[in-house]
Amino acid sequence: MQRLNSFPPVADPTAKILILGSMPGQRSLDAQQYYAHPHNAFWKIMGELVGAHPHLPYEQRLEVLKQAGIALWDVLHSCSREGSLDSGIQHEQANDFAAFFADHPHITRVYFNGGKAEHSFRKSVLKEQALPELKLHRLPSTSPAHAAIVYEGKLAKWRAIIEL
Repeated sequence: MQRLNSFPPVADPTAKILILGSMPGQRSLDAQQYYAHPHNAFWKIMGELVGAHPHLPYEQRLEVLKQAGIALWDVLHSCSREGSLDSGIQHEQANDFAAFFADHPHITRVYFNGGKAEHSFRKSVLKEQALPELKLHRLPSTSPAHAAIVYEGKLAKWRAIIEL
């Protein structure tokens, strides 16, 4: 089974919101880009909410997120997994969130892109690392594997990141 490593965070020091995935899928790892699978709804949703449209070049989308006060990262620093599904993740090692939040003191809200991200954060981060007080919210996964909620339903739930 392959050992995978996640990407560095995308974050401006003034960020107020952190969106966390679990671990990039294989297409994202191959492209070295967050949410690179063409059927993942993340960039379409971010386009509608803050202007980080999927047709923009990747680096420009990241800048739009930063300008909107949104940081992007994954809960896991590394794991073992065959394929791209979160259900295949094993041997989790979390990122260093204590250091991240020390460098990004304005972040008070954390949004999880799906249940696996939230579960891993609660299991491997909250119980192991000293963190500031945070408001934690789970949102439906933008992954094409999570088809139980149609796009419009996902978009409606994801509006929470801009409604405070």
